[in-house]
Amino acid sequence: MYKSIIKPLFFTLNPERAHYLSFDLLKFALKLPGMKGWFKRRFVVEDDKLKRTVFGIEFPNPVGLAAGFDKDAKLYNELEYVGFGFVEIGTVTPKPQGGNPKPRLFRLPKDEALINRMGFNNEGVEAAVARLKKRKTKIIIGGNIGKNKVTPNEEATSDYEKCFDALYPWVDYFVVNVSSPNTPNLRDLQEKEPLKALLNHLMERNRTMEVPKPLLLKIAPDLTDGQLDDIVDIVKETGIDGLIATNTTIARAPLTTPAVDVEAIGAGGLSGQPVTDRSTTVIKYLHDKSNGSFPIIGVGGIASGEQALAKMKAGASLVQVYTGYIYEGPELPARINRYLREHL
Repeated sequence: MYKSIIKPLFFTLNPERAHYLSFDLLKFALKLPGMKGWFKRRFVVEDDKLKRTVFGIEFPNPVGLAAGFDKDAKLYNELEYVGFGFVEIGTVTPKPQGGNPKPRLFRLPKDEALINRMGFNNEGVEAAVARLKKRKTKIIIGGNIGKNKVTPNEEATSDYEKCFDALYPWVDYFVVNVSSPNTPNLRDLQEKEPLKALLNHLMERNRTMEVPKPLLLKIAPDLTDGQLDDIVDIVKETGIDGLIATNTTIARAPLTTPAVDVEAIGAGGLSGQPVTDRSTTVIKYLHDKSNGSFPIIGVGGIASGEQALAKMKAGASLVQVYTGYIYEGPELPARINRYLREHL
């Protein structure tokens, strides 16, 4: 029904409007009598074969929702009922910010892809905390943290620390996002020395807590092999708990969408099927280079169980979806989990 009725209707709407309409519809549906049970029966796959213990956390299944979907922690309670093993909120910043001018989210249906230049639009970390305090489910939540656009890179550490401190009591793990292409100069923080300084600072802060939380780094798919080698060294030197590979790409090939249409869209990060192979290649490179010494969450162009399994065979311990969820619909986590249950 999603592909034949709901998706065609949604795709007639502005992508950002459709995104928030989906929030409203899911919230409404789950308030109806008996619907929570119906959703669980239809979408939640429970099996001990799917459980994974990664960086000290037991995940009920390995399929998560990537950051960017539930930026402001508005939907995490409902997302448990559509089969995700974990949800990553954010990216959140210390202060609210509106993000880049609209339109800033674009569909490429021929490629089952999206281009976004959202720009860390969010209501600020305190708004997210206020919602997380109303947590009604046991779903595992990651907190993806970033810096405000107006904060210069030399002061970025302070922004990340503010988000870390505010979210610490309310999330199960953290993700440091320095790989979005939509905040000016943010990716400069992926260079070895500034990245080491940032991660060392956050790890020192983490160790002062009564129970340190897992701290991960999200990286871009556009890094060279030399930069990936540096990332492996940084993980070892700083002691962070793992990586998320990968974020969106600034590359534009290969695409079926006509080049003139892509050029008209302009700047932004590309996600979905065109990123599938590059993301898997990065995961395998990092896993092989590190001899599997740290966990990797694989994300980028996952729209089927086969693609999720490919990520895991390449070295991912867990996977995340986003664009594939837009194109495939709410049954995607269940389909992936059923496939993994039979093939892992």
